[in-house]
Amino acid sequence: MNTIPNGWPARVLYLHGFRSSPLSAKARFVRERLAQDAPATQWLCPQLPASPAAAMALILELTACWPRGDGGTLVMGSSLGGFYAVQAAHALQARAVLLNPAVSPERDLARHLGLQTQWHDPAQRLDFRPEFLPELQAQQAAIAREGMRERLSPTSAFALITQGDEVLDWREMHSAHASARCHVLPGGDHAISDFAQHWPLIAAFIRQPPETSAQ
Repeated sequence: MNTIPNGWPARVLYLHGFRSSPLSAKARFVRERLAQDAPATQWLCPQLPASPAAAMALILELTACWPRGDGGTLVMGSSLGGFYAVQAAHALQARAVLLNPAVSPERDLARHLGLQTQWHDPAQRLDFRPEFLPELQAQQAAIAREGMRERLSPTSAFALITQGDEVLDWREMHSAHASARCHVLPGGDHAISDFAQHWPLIAAFIRQPPETSAQ
């Protein structure tokens, strides 16, 4: 079955950002709302490894048994998770919701090599190694080669972008994802701290009938 009652997708994959985790405020909010409004929806939000290649391998492994192109899968990704979400949505032939999605992480994360603390548990460390940058470059090349961003459409992808993002350039995010339905917010921040206020708009996109929103 592609969707459950009231138009919610059968499966939701949430991908967190750099130094983040399934404990992120946005991930917890979406999980809680789905538990309330769409309890039959399958929720998957894995802890992603620091290696981009390993992260994408894990994503594809965990979703290997999911149907492709049936309109029942939604991929959500924040920041670096948004970069992964473009690739995952392409592989799964799924819709996507992108939250301040990274465009050139191989450039931006070059300043964050070495041991990093996790936002939600400073006791946890991740080692972001120099060899991870070529992995991001390879993924960026694949995105360009396959035209993954250009293949997004207003019915297959929704991008929520804040002009006040202190980490990523909102203009670059908007330009890179111009084929999607973009909603640009004045002000705000990278974490989209007022995310709950924008959930009704996101939920409306999520609940579009698969035949009009699938890639």
